[in-house]
Amino acid sequence: MSGRQESVPEVTSITVDRGAMELRLAFDDGTTGSVGLVALRLACPCAGCRAARQQGGAPWPPAGRPDPPALSVTDAEVVGAWGLGITWNDGHATGIYPFEALHRWITTGDPGFAPDSGLGG
Repeated sequence: MSGRQESVPEVTSITVDRGAMELRLAFDDGTTGSVGLVALRLACPCAGCRAARQQGGAPWPPAGRPDPPALSVTDAEVVGAWGLGITWNDGHATGIYPFEALHRWITTGDPGFAPDSGLGG
């Protein structure tokens, strides 16, 4: 074991395109791409959303709201140097999307978030 860690590309550009309903990212390794906002919300990596998925539900639209408003992002901000925090119009704001996972999502099509919520299930 060499003790050397694989280099994680750094994000160089983040755009939330509300009209196109997508998050666009560019990384310093030349990777660019986008993720749809609905897919991003459904894959929220927070413990509550993971638990909903583990129990066979969906994290959005909110349970008990048969006719929720159209999904949108009200705010997005960089969390440290490692992720993106998004506030959604349904008030949800606890998921932090790691840039490493977003990079993998763009390059492989797999959201790449660990499935375990830590809440059991």
